[in-house]
Amino acid sequence: MRWVSTKESYGLVSIALHWSMAVLVIGMFALGEYMTGLDYMDPWYTLAPHLHKSFGLVVFALLVFRFAWALGTPKPELVEMPRWEKSVAVFVHWLFYPLLFAVLAAGYMIPTAKGRGVMFFNLFEVPALVFGLSHQEDVAGVIHRWLVFFTIALVILHTLASLKHHFINRDSTLLRMLGIEKKD
Repeated sequence: MRWVSTKESYGLVSIALHWSMAVLVIGMFALGEYMTGLDYMDPWYTLAPHLHKSFGLVVFALLVFRFAWALGTPKPELVEMPRWEKSVAVFVHWLFYPLLFAVLAAGYMIPTAKGRGVMFFNLFEVPALVFGLSHQEDVAGVIHRWLVFFTIALVILHTLASLKHHFINRDSTLLRMLGIEKKD
């Protein structure tokens, strides 16, 4: 398998970025939902938010790298499908970038509202760049939550579309993102 994508197939870097971000985004959603129900005495009360913020920084770094990678490498051509379906597929793929950036920006603005930075796995601190805005923590929290739900809805749509292509259309869409060549 090649490192770089071609017009026919995804490369190892694109596949690794896709699946690592998929696991992280879904895991972050699950952790975020879990930690909203924790009470003060729970041992995860401080650990869960710390992990959520640290992995959020990982997702941010991967998002920046993935965006640059997407701009600089070819994308495999879409399989045969109606024009409207191709348009929706391209739109959804590109929508993930600004949407994830907005989710991460709003998430970052919650703990930094009072000027404190975000610790990255207790290794170093990412400083607060924007803080002190009126009701910043609350407003950013609401925005973050709604954008997360919209992102997860888009992830579900994306997943259902890939399963439709695999099981109904029986094309190579899903197999290519798994790094598998379709045998005719």
